[in-house]
Amino acid sequence: MLKVDIERFIEEKAPLIDIAIEKYLPRKFVKESILFQVTPPAYSYNLETIDRAIADPIWDMLDRGGKRWRPALFLLICKALGKEEDDYVDFAAISEVIHNGTLVIDDIEDSSELRRGKPCTYKLFGLDISVNVGNAMYYMPLLALMTKEVDLPAKVLCGVYEVYVQEMINLSMGQAMDIAWHRGLANADNVSEEDYLQMCAYKTGTLARMAAKMAAVFTGVDKTLVDKLGRFAESIGVAFQMQDDILDLTGQEFAKKKGGGVGQDITEGKRTLMVIYTLKNATQVDKRRLIEILNMHTSDQTLRDEAIALMQKYHAIEHTAQLAEKMVVESWNEVNSLLPTLEAKEKLKAFAEFLIKRNM
Repeated sequence: MLKVDIERFIEEKAPLIDIAIEKYLPRKFVKESILFQVTPPAYSYNLETIDRAIADPIWDMLDRGGKRWRPALFLLICKALGKEEDDYVDFAAISEVIHNGTLVIDDIEDSSELRRGKPCTYKLFGLDISVNVGNAMYYMPLLALMTKEVDLPAKVLCGVYEVYVQEMINLSMGQAMDIAWHRGLANADNVSEEDYLQMCAYKTGTLARMAAKMAAVFTGVDKTLVDKLGRFAESIGVAFQMQDDILDLTGQEFAKKKGGGVGQDITEGKRTLMVIYTLKNATQVDKRRLIEILNMHTSDQTLRDEAIALMQKYHAIEHTAQLAEKMVVESWNEVNSLLPTLEAKEKLKAFAEFLIKRNM
């Protein structure tokens, strides 16, 4: 499966995902909105209030773009398990809305300035609205499971909710680890490679794992396959984060799209795998200098470039790319023989390879 085919698949599915999102989180609420069918107000609708404080900031974030790759992964797994993917589009949107909610919250926690080239949500709408919006985006996509249009066996619904709760807990654990390290609340300079991978498995791997496991539960496969597909998706999510980290240091176009120069993770003091690998292998002089730059939280491009050069000196970028590919290959081998549909299976494998080798 060629790279262009995967790009086309994601591009074709993205508008369908946005339509599904808008079905449950409309740009403008009306009395007939699904929200009010599921939880009708006791006294009044206050549509303008909800539009200004919920719908407007949500769609400001969603309209900024994003690859929509998690719902695409969800649909590919449905197809690989022999189901018609179009029957599950509404549910595919769940992980995407939650993902964008995490971005709203992350930007507040990191005191970020820009997200996808525009001021962060809290910069535009205020801290109070943005905290509430981020939280709302964690829960509102579940309306897709609660509408009267949905007729799913109780066992399936219970399984989907269980996956949701487990992964939302994991998400908080990963964010806690990330914050503790770059704020110096724990000994960030002695973080191991395994610590980093666990943080990513909790944080970036969670929503990929949620999408995959939900897809598997919806299609009714046994728990063993649910868990193995979850592990495969987790490896994709972790590898995706590792590729993001690489592009932050090496990708001029990637940096421009994010808004700012290369090395923004250095400004945030993030302990990426490349930082961890460099600190483990560097001389004491180089180690002290890299830690010094990270602790400055500097936006000075000359200092960022110096830190990048230190990581390149110890081949940390190559090590990270190789490890990302190894993880995905190993987890794919666990599920390959268990998937029944050859064409969809090949597309799923190509999808994983595309995400970890992209340059944007």
